[in-house]
Amino acid sequence: MNQPMPGADASPQKSDAKPALLGVACGVGAALFWALGFVATRHGLKAGFTPADLLMHRFLWSGIAFLPVVLRAGLGNLCGIGWGRGLALMVLGGPVMSIISYSGFLFVPLGHGSVIQPSCATLGGVFLAAVLLRERVSFSRLAGAVVIVGGLVVIGAESIGHIGPNGVLGDLIFVLTGFMFAGFGMLLRYWRVSAFAAASVISVLSLVLLPVYAASGGFARVAAIGVGENALQALAQGILAGPAAMYLFAFSIQLLGVARAAVFPAIVPALTILVGWLLLGEPPTALQAAGLVTVLSGFYLAQRQR
Repeated sequence: MNQPMPGADASPQKSDAKPALLGVACGVGAALFWALGFVATRHGLKAGFTPADLLMHRFLWSGIAFLPVVLRAGLGNLCGIGWGRGLALMVLGGPVMSIISYSGFLFVPLGHGSVIQPSCATLGGVFLAAVLLRERVSFSRLAGAVVIVGGLVVIGAESIGHIGPNGVLGDLIFVLTGFMFAGFGMLLRYWRVSAFAAASVISVLSLVLLPVYAASGGFARVAAIGVGENALQALAQGILAGPAAMYLFAFSIQLLGVARAAVFPAIVPALTILVGWLLLGEPPTALQAAGLVTVLSGFYLAQRQR
């Protein structure tokens, strides 16, 4: 009887590990770009941009860049995705979700949106993966989700006690957009939409809002703010937090599944608060810091394999 060579079963493990590591790298990269986008949003609102202006930067430049690609692949079926699915993805992960999220920063500080929205995206993603996609969710991942909820309770307590009704409204906005993005990730997996197709189709479909923005005098408004500030938003929103983060996150879903990839948005709070502190001079409050530590502890549990 032939005996297996020593280490003969090691190559499948290595081959399995490589896509997993790539998926983790893509997820972390997406989280970093989202964090930069949150900080740029807060800065842009202070500089005089409106949520509609930031939305324009988020999708205009990428939409123009991806338009020839979509036209060449076929506008009739939107690169094989289909109009119905494309519009659903645009609502849950495109300009509709984005402008709602931008509006939340008009009511609450940077730390709230950067913690609540990604955390709810994580919770929603784990739930949808287990219930609708039948993906296996480990006990530690469920425990991490519960701990993340505890962190959200701490953050919400500050809104009620110190910011008032407007603060509660702002936090609820980020709860909504977090679950919207969870639905976006679930549909990507369920419909098996590729990362590049998702990024390109959403960007191009968002161009339909451009005439409305132009008619409202938006271009004149942003021109008055200055070239430097607009270039900053074009980079942060139009490249990093927009199509680049969307592509990386969608690719991580393909490699890891929804349940595992859904954990990556929970990295965003730590990166956002850290970068916001360094670049905007907005240190976290004691309750924000406590909520942040709690959320990160939940993330540590949720990323474990067992």
